[in-house]
Amino acid sequence: MAGLNRVVLVGRMVRDPELKRTNSGTSVTSFTIAVDNLTKAGSERSASFIPCTSWNKTAENVAKYCAKGTLVGVDGRLNQRSYEDKSGQKRSVVEVIAESVQFLERKGANDEVDGQPEETAAKSTVAHEGIDSSDDDLPF
Repeated sequence: MAGLNRVVLVGRMVRDPELKRTNSGTSVTSFTIAVDNLTKAGSERSASFIPCTSWNKTAENVAKYCAKGTLVGVDGRLNQRSYEDKSGQKRSVVEVIAESVQFLERKGANDEVDGQPEETAAKSTVAHEGIDSSDDDLPF
């Protein structure tokens, strides 16, 4: 039986995404999103901080259109990798390889989200291929 590896998350960027290029010139962007955890009514809110990586055109668009605080939808797969750090310690990382990133609000709109209903703040969607001004595919 074949395995299934699919991740769908909605959260806010913890910091500005970092666009880099590999030696062969391929674009890669690393970013972390904060995702609210489901909790019982009346209990304290918590969040998980999920590292994500996007490649090629998706990476370029994430770097161009997103900043710290931007609400995004990430569709991708989990990836685990190991490496040796500068001090020689073996490290293991679990990250989401973002195959698609939906930008659920305009760049800079997160400054206004607190004063508006969430529906108003998420009126435009930017798909990983470009800008899509329709809101038909929003998850809420």
